[in-house]
Amino acid sequence: MDEQNKNLLLATSLSFLVLLGWMLLFPPEPIEQEKLETTTEQQSADEQDSTGLSTPVQVEQKETTEVSSVTENIPRIPIETDRVSGSLSLKGGRIDNLKLLDYFETQDEGSKNIELFQKDKNDYYAVYGWSGKNQIDVPNPNTVWNLAKGKKLSVGSPITLQWKNSIGVIFEREITIDENFLFTVKQRVFNKSSKNIEVSPYGILARHGAPETIGFYILHEGIVALDDEELVELSYKDLTKQTYNERERAKLGLYNIDQNGWIGFTDKYWMSTLVGSPNSKFKMASKYNEDSDIYQADIRHPLKNLKPGQATEIETYLFAGAKEVNTIKSYQKNLGFAEFIDTVDWGWFFFLTKPIFSLLDYCNKFVGNMGWAIILLTLVIKTALLPLAYKSYVSMSKLKKLQPEMEKIKAKAGDDRMKLQQEMMALYKKEKVNPAAGCLPILLQIPIFFSLYKVLFVTIEVRHAPFFGWITDLSAPDPSSILNLFGLLPFAPPGPESFFVIFSIGVYPILMGITMWMQQKLNPAPTDKTQQMIFAWMPWIFMFLLGQFSSGLVIYWVANNIITFAQQYFIMSSQGIKPDIFGNIVSSFKKEGTSKEN
Repeated sequence: MDEQNKNLLLATSLSFLVLLGWMLLFPPEPIEQEKLETTTEQQSADEQDSTGLSTPVQVEQKETTEVSSVTENIPRIPIETDRVSGSLSLKGGRIDNLKLLDYFETQDEGSKNIELFQKDKNDYYAVYGWSGKNQIDVPNPNTVWNLAKGKKLSVGSPITLQWKNSIGVIFEREITIDENFLFTVKQRVFNKSSKNIEVSPYGILARHGAPETIGFYILHEGIVALDDEELVELSYKDLTKQTYNERERAKLGLYNIDQNGWIGFTDKYWMSTLVGSPNSKFKMASKYNEDSDIYQADIRHPLKNLKPGQATEIETYLFAGAKEVNTIKSYQKNLGFAEFIDTVDWGWFFFLTKPIFSLLDYCNKFVGNMGWAIILLTLVIKTALLPLAYKSYVSMSKLKKLQPEMEKIKAKAGDDRMKLQQEMMALYKKEKVNPAAGCLPILLQIPIFFSLYKVLFVTIEVRHAPFFGWITDLSAPDPSSILNLFGLLPFAPPGPESFFVIFSIGVYPILMGITMWMQQKLNPAPTDKTQQMIFAWMPWIFMFLLGQFSSGLVIYWVANNIITFAQQYFIMSSQGIKPDIFGNIVSSFKKEGTSKEN
């Protein structure tokens, strides 16, 4: 086996094995439905921890239909903007109803909007409160607040909730919302009593029971936090393995924040995140209570000592909505949310996925269509790699010119493999040809391919993004199928739950196989029969292997093959090699037919 083909075969086989291993070892797991109990909450006793920070209440619930009916009669305050709608309950002032108006569950007509928080389920919400020392009465998750200002929460129209305890301490909560997904929560205390008080504000995100997750290896779902510039990612299973804390009667992970930080729950496309006021000190906690099966993300502020007549205010933020990269970036830039962009799961290749997304987003703004943006991105990447590709294709041209000499050496050496290798290396040295130059562009394509796959998989900008024709969602596989002749036959192809879905390949996977095969015809033909067989099957194996990947990724591969073919064709022509691609294709079919007859 000559050195050039050996290296090329190694690079191609390596990329194939990585893709195949990924698909076999880490397939998407089926979504399991969790049976969530309908419960109601009760406040646990406030305790003082050893750090001097008061401990937020553990949100607990017990099943009581009687209390449920009472809860339904508590007034709710509407939340209305151009992008979200919902309401918050005066019980606890909790934000427990939020619908995203720009996003739908499916692309079907009449599909429901995505509901991040659902008041009917009452299993996912944000709630704020105060912990008090010396048994002072403080508002808790069961406290019914009074609406002191405003009628509904909307952009430019905040609301203010108020509650007064028995000794005259007044608690206020002012909530504002911006044009996207950010709530600003200002918690105030006015000590109108005749004694010193010590209080500490907190915020809680609670999820009752583990939510449905995709369960895919490359996607993180669960707690995400920034702890003093260190990214923390914990799955729901990880939370159940935290160390049990006797004071809080829960499994607890506590994080110290000196300046900037945030904590929350992240799903594939949606998240809720508590953000502390930049440059303020606070603590964060991830918590799991086994008895009530509640997962929590907490933000905790230090104790405030207020003398009679004094007041204090603490400002925090709640992001609750879609993980739009540019929206998240704007909060990082304009409000100082440290590394907030890392709430998106960029993965191990973040140094590639971030710039690839930025370039893809720029291309999308330029052409106005994500499918064409992917093709334009491919063109940009291929242009950037052209100097390297030029050297590779020049080397391939020289090897193609040397093909007759290589055949003579092979015939002369016979079965003497050592002599064959020595004479081949002598020929390469004489003609100044680097046989390894051809595989370098392939190796560079592997991390780019995986990074683009990650970007198309996790970013909401690609979700339900159309290309043209039958491609209405670039984040989903090509919906056409060769099994029903692309819709001409009156039956539906196998669904994703069927093993036979791997054979239900669409138009773009087929185009990928064809363009990959045509590209092969430009390369020097392997002299070894085993190599010939492997290379002959490679395009069609890739066609089936990638057939169920997102259509956006397959479109990238098709565009990459076409651009590579064009680059290689013209560069080889400039080196005196006139590739007769169509003649090669016809002759290859003839050879295949002759071999079958024999």
